[in-house]
Amino acid sequence: MHFLDQAKIYIRSGAGGPGAVSFRREKYIQYGGPDGGNGGAGGDVIFEAVEGLNTLIDFRYTQHFKAPRGGHGMGKDRTGASASPLVIEVPVGTQILSEDKEEVIADFTEVGQRITLLEGGMGGRGNASYKTSTNRAPRQHQAGEPAQEMWVWLRLKLLADVGLVGLPNAGKSTFINQVSNTRAKVGEYAFTTLVPKLGVVRHKGREFVLADIPGLIEGAAEGAGIGDRFLGHIERCRVLIHLIDISGTGPGQDPAEALRIVEEELVAYGAELEDKPRLVVLNKLDLADEELAEGFAEELRAAGAEKVFKVSGATGQGVEELLDAVLAYLPAATSTETKGVEREDEDTQEGEESRWSPI
Repeated sequence: MHFLDQAKIYIRSGAGGPGAVSFRREKYIQYGGPDGGNGGAGGDVIFEAVEGLNTLIDFRYTQHFKAPRGGHGMGKDRTGASASPLVIEVPVGTQILSEDKEEVIADFTEVGQRITLLEGGMGGRGNASYKTSTNRAPRQHQAGEPAQEMWVWLRLKLLADVGLVGLPNAGKSTFINQVSNTRAKVGEYAFTTLVPKLGVVRHKGREFVLADIPGLIEGAAEGAGIGDRFLGHIERCRVLIHLIDISGTGPGQDPAEALRIVEEELVAYGAELEDKPRLVVLNKLDLADEELAEGFAEELRAAGAEKVFKVSGATGQGVEELLDAVLAYLPAATSTETKGVEREDEDTQEGEESRWSPI
């Protein structure tokens, strides 16, 4: 499935149905009078966040969404049918922006969240509703209210607890493959990751979502490389993991320079990314000895890093300590997670107690 995180679409609600002009005409019925019914209401345009979607690719092929209009009023005081609403399903994490992208109209952060963006027009009045003591045979009727229409932008910001940032070839894809259930592409060239990847990490009875975004290079805020368009996917993260290549063979040359480049790009992007807590990690520990790793760690601490973790995404060395540090930034374990861990312990204890022995 292709990944698409921005789409522009046209939406229009349904117009209200017009009222009817009708008179009762039956044999032996004198003075039948007006009996034109009212028109039905037009359909609303509703957006709903649903499970199972993580891209806006469907909106590349369908850009126009129009709700049905209300039914016409009819004789015998029959009201036109109200149109069904048009429900547009979007992934959780989607934002609806105005056409100029200056206003955030809606932000979907939970499954099942719904918003009526455009309301359908009201149905028009039939001539029966105009009958008065002095106007016994009205011939006027009311047209239904017109439809509402607008262009909007859909922007997807993936919902993740932890975000991975770093220069290209910092080992982010190898790391997320090591700690989660995803299978990101790994290659010995820059920009192996072209679109964000999500993985679910399970550690010590806890679960959290980890997001890997394409690597940043100097000048990304001005569009260099892939640019900073994917940084929006980590705006909602609670903590960022900054992976740095310990081998110094990437575009940052040395770890201290790599730290500076990424930090400056986060500041240039804004959206309070520079204020998010970060865990600085020297990756690819399997390619360096302990003395060199400690020397680079000292340089990073001198450059502003509070604590430096040393891990190997390929072998898993040091990953346990890093994940322990990540858990400290996440909410307390949910009752479901806790029950799951307790249930495993109970099953083990029961199994041990009931294990049969011939002695």
